[in-house]
Amino acid sequence: MPARIHRGTPENLRRLARVLRRGGLVAVPTETVYGLAGNALDARACRRIFRAKRRPAHDPLIVHVADLRTLDLVARPNDAALRLARRFWPGPLTLVLPRTSAVPAVVTAGLPSVAVRMPAHPLLRRLLRICGLPLAAPSANPFGYVSPTTAGHVREGLGRAIGHILDGGPCRHGLESTIVDVRDPARPVLLRPGVITAAQISRVLGVRLRPAARRPTARAPAPAPGLLDRHYSPRCRLVTHRRITAAMVARAPGDEAWICFRRPDWAAPRGNVCWLSATGSVREAGRRLFAVLRRLDRGAWRKIHAEPAPAAGPGAAINDRLRRAAGRR
Repeated sequence: MPARIHRGTPENLRRLARVLRRGGLVAVPTETVYGLAGNALDARACRRIFRAKRRPAHDPLIVHVADLRTLDLVARPNDAALRLARRFWPGPLTLVLPRTSAVPAVVTAGLPSVAVRMPAHPLLRRLLRICGLPLAAPSANPFGYVSPTTAGHVREGLGRAIGHILDGGPCRHGLESTIVDVRDPARPVLLRPGVITAAQISRVLGVRLRPAARRPTARAPAPAPGLLDRHYSPRCRLVTHRRITAAMVARAPGDEAWICFRRPDWAAPRGNVCWLSATGSVREAGRRLFAVLRRLDRGAWRKIHAEPAPAAGPGAAINDRLRRAAGRR
């Protein structure tokens, strides 16, 4: 039976909180993408997340908390982490910190650290308060596929693997959270870019963020998810270009689709050209990226071409997702 989509009524939130307390799974809206949530303190529930997504055990989960008291339950925050939390939480920022013994090893891929954030979506915040649990919640889609930004996307991908989806409407940002490793406050590491930028974080901490030093593997997992060379990927082959031009489109076969960052003047007559923002808004482009990739992937296209966003600010997050989506199979 396909997963049931629930409106965010008080009665439904209480019903879904009972599902979570019993060790079940619920797909939930966040301001970034939809997540597949389970009790982060229950190893069996978290193993159900891995099975539903067909997710490898070496890719850790992000734990979502309602407040700083729950943060203390799952992690050992330092002063740098608390400064970032006070500035950006609730919001799309994930912090990697030493974990406590309350967090099962399955959540963290056996590592002594945990990735944790406080989401801003009002429905998820209510659900967190009602169920009284920290929730482990990776993106609610089959592992490696394009992330879901609507309840319908979740049902398309996981509708027969899970029972419940909480509908919170389209996601506000449409890109996964920024992830920063702050276990060493003097040497914070940017693991994944997001709508909260490295420059914003550096201003709060007073130090410049370092890039991630290595690629994760099964033997040496990364402390946070979303860092594999190939991720967020459509089934159709995706190729990136520095810029898409009318001449490129005209020369290409008709069974190829094109994603421009901004609406080009020459695109109107063609049905195989789309864009992420009519006006060139980076935030609009981020909000639409995964939905556009999913729509094209449902078509009969042999190949999808895409061009990057301006690299400044949140554009770095869009380009990171495009690069990984186009990674080697």
